[in-house]
Amino acid sequence: MSNALARGVLAVVGRSAPKPPDYAALLSALPVPVVLLDKDNRFRFANHAAEQFLGLSLVQLAQHQLGDIVPLDNPIFLLIGTVRESEATISDHDLTLESPRLHKVGITVQGSPLPEEPGSVVLVLQDASAARALDRQLAFRGAARSVTGMAAILAHEVKNPLSGIRGAAQLLESSVAEQDRELTVLIRDEADRIRALVDRMEIFGEKPIERERVNIHRVLEHVRRLAQSGFAAHIRINEVYDPSLPPVHGNRDQLVQVALNLVKNAAESITGAGMTTGEITLITGFQHGVRLAVPGSDQRLHLPLLVAVRDNGPGIPEDLRANLFDPFVSSKPTGSGLGLALVAKIVADHGGLIEVDSRPGRTEFRLHLPVVHDDAESI
Repeated sequence: MSNALARGVLAVVGRSAPKPPDYAALLSALPVPVVLLDKDNRFRFANHAAEQFLGLSLVQLAQHQLGDIVPLDNPIFLLIGTVRESEATISDHDLTLESPRLHKVGITVQGSPLPEEPGSVVLVLQDASAARALDRQLAFRGAARSVTGMAAILAHEVKNPLSGIRGAAQLLESSVAEQDRELTVLIRDEADRIRALVDRMEIFGEKPIERERVNIHRVLEHVRRLAQSGFAAHIRINEVYDPSLPPVHGNRDQLVQVALNLVKNAAESITGAGMTTGEITLITGFQHGVRLAVPGSDQRLHLPLLVAVRDNGPGIPEDLRANLFDPFVSSKPTGSGLGLALVAKIVADHGGLIEVDSRPGRTEFRLHLPVVHDDAESI
């Protein structure tokens, strides 16, 4: 083929061939964080998901090395070194990326070499915390159902005898000697306490909830007013809201109960630590995120609305974190351990997801909830 003919063929092919894709735009559209590091571990590229993951824009990241964000003794550097030496794709799981500006737990990192640029490494960062939280949520719902069955038994086998015991104690109170009256009062008060506990357990019942369009900011404002007029009067409450959020597809009263419980727990944590500079921050946002598959079914959850309650208290004791939403688990000496179990159940009943991230000086409960389309159907 002559050079002229070759040029002619190339010209025809050039005119008819599709335009090569913009790979930067494609990577930016991915919901999974992707970054490109050069041979000195400087950031050459980060998609939008990576900017959100790392909390810095691409312009800011371009001024840093990875070691400015993650400590140099982190296992991620060993993975990067192995990728460069082997020139092969390497994965590692359940990594913790922690520094003063970053706290990510349970991260899967996949590193791949870039042959066109020797020494460069592409990192894909996958946060599995939402999937794990979904698994825990299903476990919480199962635990809540066990409480439901227990409540039904107690209501039948305990509440009726308790009424008889309380009535007998009242009758005795008017006929016994003064020194024995204190014992009858004790019997009556303890009967009331047990009945109240059974009543609290009965709210775990499997009753369908009535849902409607709910403005989550009005819910949070109502909770803030209640808190600042009572148990959180001495604590500063900040609001970081996304004003353009669509409505939640949920039950207003139950969502108030959830938010009030979380704010009350945050206030009690701050107060219990004797802090004079306690702060609670209420946060809302919209996250497109990734649809989550429910284990054992074809159902996928799309929960773009984020509601978070953050405090600067001492944090949740490490030995309680794994079972925090289980019934009867509490760090309070007088707590029943049903508050957070009920919160988890209500969120699950809404088709949502709850997760917690806690360390000294920063505890954050995050709710992921469904929103409402213009046609009033949840998504």
